[in-house]
Amino acid sequence: MKEIFITGATGFLGSYVLDHYLRETNLRISVLTRAASRQEGLEKLWKALQIHQDASTFWQLQDRVEIVSGDLTKPRLGIDDDQYDRLVKGAESILHIAASLNRKSDKACLNHNLKGTLAVLKLAQAARDHHGLRRFSFVSTTAIAGKRDSETLTEDEAFDWDRSDYDPYARTKKFCEHMVRELLPDVPKTIFRPSTVMGDSRHPRSTQFEMVRAFNAVFSMPVFPVRPDARVDICNADWVGKAIFELHRKPAQHDCYHLSAGTASPKAYDIGQAMARLGRRPPRMVPQLFGATQMGFDLIAGLRQRNTLTYIGSLFKVFLPYITFDTVFDNTRAVTELGAAPASFLDYGPPFAEWCRSQNYRYPYLPFPERPAVVAVPSDGARA
Repeated sequence: MKEIFITGATGFLGSYVLDHYLRETNLRISVLTRAASRQEGLEKLWKALQIHQDASTFWQLQDRVEIVSGDLTKPRLGIDDDQYDRLVKGAESILHIAASLNRKSDKACLNHNLKGTLAVLKLAQAARDHHGLRRFSFVSTTAIAGKRDSETLTEDEAFDWDRSDYDPYARTKKFCEHMVRELLPDVPKTIFRPSTVMGDSRHPRSTQFEMVRAFNAVFSMPVFPVRPDARVDICNADWVGKAIFELHRKPAQHDCYHLSAGTASPKAYDIGQAMARLGRRPPRMVPQLFGATQMGFDLIAGLRQRNTLTYIGSLFKVFLPYITFDTVFDNTRAVTELGAAPASFLDYGPPFAEWCRSQNYRYPYLPFPERPAVVAVPSDGARA
């Protein structure tokens, strides 16, 4: 049976990709996770996948998942020798999704993003040398574009070494892209750059809340420092997950794709009007206040005491540039190859934002389900 090795499968975006692989292929899937046993790994899988699957479906599909105990920050990914050797000999493709999203920590981004990606690339090199590698895919971010203002960027225009970066996350992801190209020159590869991924167009639920919390805070303010016509590139997670799944599996026409709302990105004014459907008064948009607002949030975030106020300050210190920089990322490549565009945030965003607030930004996780005595075999024939 063909095998794919996935890092980050138990994370938010990775869970969307893993769900597609389980439902729509017959591949054996090895997933890297910090788990001391298969049982602990299954519990992490259930926590990640329950937003996509009920307990019955989970038990039908999980036997094709190999739990690989490891750690992105350790040599050889912290994988024991036998499993590492099996991956080298058996992986026909590698999909590297795992990363630190801690935009405030140089240490976390260096250890997880740079050091971790280098370790995954060494595994890919060993698999390539053993039997060849069908594809290596890396999930990056549109944040690699650096500091911008009022631009529309294609994939080739976004990468610019001369641009300053907003934060350690963007900086390390940028260098990771460079490593992928330099260290696997002879392997088919795909780099995916999601923009702001927030919400699911099919239902108003999520297990990731930091960005939507900042978003809700913005549209609850009486005044916010952004131009009314500034575009905000927000993309639905279900489209991004499907895009990664489909483009990793097929012979891609390009080596890099923006997974974004692109030129269809809504304007800040229109988002405010859409949120007004929830009974909120849209904020008055005063871009002249940007500098003072940013300075204020930076000061609040730097306060020694940790409370709700400093948490909000930290959120805005991180996300304010991405909300206000009026730069979008052309998604023509991905839309053309997939034959489908992302959903409009104006349609699914308001009920999604309201659900998150009603849940106090916590997902109502279900406990780990007991394995049934008899597990049904999926009736819809999975394809390779």
